[in-house]
Amino acid sequence: MSIIESIKQKIISILQSKDVKGRLLFTLSMILLYRLGSHIRVPGIDQDKLRQLWQSLQGSLIGVLDLFSGGNLKVISVFALGITPYITSSIVIQLLTVVIPSLKRLQEEGEVGRRKINQYTRYLTICLSIFQSTAITFWMQSQPGLVNLTPSLFVPLSVITLTTGTALVMWVGEQITERGVGNGISLLIFAGIIVRFPSILVQLSSNIGNDPLSALETVLLLVLLLALTAAIVFVEKAYRPVVIEHARRRSEFPDSKSYLPLKINMSGVIPVIFASSLLAFPITIAQFASANDSLAESLTRFLRPSHPLYELIFTAGIIFFSFFYVSVIFDVHEVSNNLRKYGSYIPGLRPGKSTAEYLDFVVTRITVVGALYLSIICFVPQFVANGLDVGEIPIIGEWLYSSLSSNPALSWMVKGFGYTFYFGGTSLLIAVTVSMDTAQQVEARLLTKKYDPAGGGVKVRGRRIRQEVSDGA
Repeated sequence: MSIIESIKQKIISILQSKDVKGRLLFTLSMILLYRLGSHIRVPGIDQDKLRQLWQSLQGSLIGVLDLFSGGNLKVISVFALGITPYITSSIVIQLLTVVIPSLKRLQEEGEVGRRKINQYTRYLTICLSIFQSTAITFWMQSQPGLVNLTPSLFVPLSVITLTTGTALVMWVGEQITERGVGNGISLLIFAGIIVRFPSILVQLSSNIGNDPLSALETVLLLVLLLALTAAIVFVEKAYRPVVIEHARRRSEFPDSKSYLPLKINMSGVIPVIFASSLLAFPITIAQFASANDSLAESLTRFLRPSHPLYELIFTAGIIFFSFFYVSVIFDVHEVSNNLRKYGSYIPGLRPGKSTAEYLDFVVTRITVVGALYLSIICFVPQFVANGLDVGEIPIIGEWLYSSLSSNPALSWMVKGFGYTFYFGGTSLLIAVTVSMDTAQQVEARLLTKKYDPAGGGVKVRGRRIRQEVSDGA
């Protein structure tokens, strides 16, 4: 079967499934609602002056902030804060579950505990939204000619508008997760990335038409993006199989084997989102502080893409959150106990502590590989686009920068090719992984409906599998 026929068959299957079709339509309607919010601006702001202000802030972490807001921050729409407060709150709550025993117990209580933790996350999100919206409001008020309203009217109006917008974005994301297809928060970030594709195409076409050298650079960039996309797909589908044997079934199925598939990148795109949000939080305060504030100037200088300190902290954050998130979602002791409970074991290992230690050893190794993979995917496009400002490295920085910048063949290593943040590895990673995850969830739901007897699918009865045929009786 060709690829076109396979895609056609999938579309027909989706249209024939009321559940999957309804969930997809609901997801699209929620994303449309989110995108409509970008056209509703906070009143009292001069958009021309705001556009000039953002141009002066290019090259900083404003690109990260705008990425998670889906482009709403640059126009100060009602969704300007995006989902950044929610992500930050999730990070804080997840970290607190490790140090606070009561939250740890809630996490282990199943669905009831999960809902309680989600409620705490919502409360913290509103508090952070009020804080961040207040900082943004006073920053806008301090810019000459940017605000047309009086402070007594503009400040409360902006804080209420931005906080309400964040609450609505949080609600939309949760609704998509529960009633739609895919992870709602990730899909909202994905939607903000996808809408930028027309601008990317325009930029590429203009670069190709300028001169042969620019055209060659654009072609090489496209090849790099395709290679990175292929690498992402390959690693996201890769897993490390752990052989499992079932003691109770050996006599019944002597030649059968099962595997515990451990994904190479078990944490997905979560470490990248967490690390980016964590870096964006202090720069939010610095970006909206007074221009004469020395601390704000230092943060703006050091925490910017292409700065060695930023890249180092970003990479360390990805590695930390990779291990942290894997430890949360995959408890080796719980898996070991479940294997022993069902009479299963790993060949050559005793059930219990030995199995848990072996699983911990395997998971640690694949998590190292997954964390390095995420770091490379995020660093390479940023390095190609903006280079690495090695001049900020102590002692040898100035000499290294002058040596590389004076060489025409190597100058791009410190200056980059000058492309925008659209080609960042974070954007590419989120777009590809969210697409794959959503497609897998659609496939899983279609497969579930196929084997659902109530829906006319395959019915399993004992060892016999037969197809239920409806005769209209």
